[in-house]
Amino acid sequence: MLACLLWPLSRLYGLLAELRRLAFRAGYFRSERLPVPVLVVGNVVAGGAGKTPAVIALVQHLQARGLRVGVVSRGYGRSSPHCLEVLPGTPIDASGDEPALIRRVTGAPVFVASRRVEAARGLLAAHRQTQLIVCDDGLQHYALQRDVEIAVFDERGVGNGWLLPAGPLREPWPDRLQRGVRAGGRGIDLVLHTGAHAAFTGSSGFGSTRRLADHALRADGSRVALDSLAGQPLLALAGIAKPEAFFAMLRDRGLVLAETRALPDHYSFDSYPCPQDEGYTVICTEKDAVKLFPRQANVLAVPLEFSPEPAFFTALDALLAPLLSPLPSPHGHQTA
Repeated sequence: MLACLLWPLSRLYGLLAELRRLAFRAGYFRSERLPVPVLVVGNVVAGGAGKTPAVIALVQHLQARGLRVGVVSRGYGRSSPHCLEVLPGTPIDASGDEPALIRRVTGAPVFVASRRVEAARGLLAAHRQTQLIVCDDGLQHYALQRDVEIAVFDERGVGNGWLLPAGPLREPWPDRLQRGVRAGGRGIDLVLHTGAHAAFTGSSGFGSTRRLADHALRADGSRVALDSLAGQPLLALAGIAKPEAFFAMLRDRGLVLAETRALPDHYSFDSYPCPQDEGYTVICTEKDAVKLFPRQANVLAVPLEFSPEPAFFTALDALLAPLLSPLPSPHGHQTA
């Protein structure tokens, strides 16, 4: 019923979004082309759909091919809009938790800014040998031109198929898949399903697998075998989009969760009382750990191993092949 009441607003939202897209295509708003290929990973639905694990998997795949990859992001929840390189000592409130996690796991240079095109300029200025930029989210950030677009979906699919605020869609689907909005009109190049099953039928999307690693990480980077935690009373924390999914995966590995605490996505932990005296071993996600480790060093973080099917990487490599050869090196960067 609420969705029906909000449907007129969703029509207005769709009209404004379409006018904005047309303004970029007509050149009324500036859209910048960078001197290196840009790969955007995003979604057309509001809320978390598994973009960050997908970005990490993509960066690691490209690094394994010997490519010098950089990452740009808006950095959700940052305290400043300014362009910033995310370094190991960068405060989380300045970088955002997901950029910090990407930097920690991949070691790739990561830049954040309120406008991703500014982050990309900063990255290229500081890391002149970068061959390719991966944009964490930003399908609707048309100010940054892109060469490959990847849309990520979890089990929710497109929900009721309506635009915000009546539904979950940021833009009509499958319009973007069919006609696109960027130069060349190709639209979405690849669809990646991050859930246990395909979000919907009728597309040539690729599947993936998600599982917990066989170990947990301490703050110093050392490992603890996950099996060694079996039988211990654990307090599991999760400040992610789907906390219960993390708890279920822990239980599936035979761990005993004496208590679980589901927290809002991107939870800052600024006012969270660290449960050090309750007799529990505290276990959390890597995304939470980048914020918890400075406060409570004895927390254990369990990495998520996310693996797109091999055919996805084959298709991606085929798209990138004509873009990566030849590459100018070293390169400059465009300025506004």
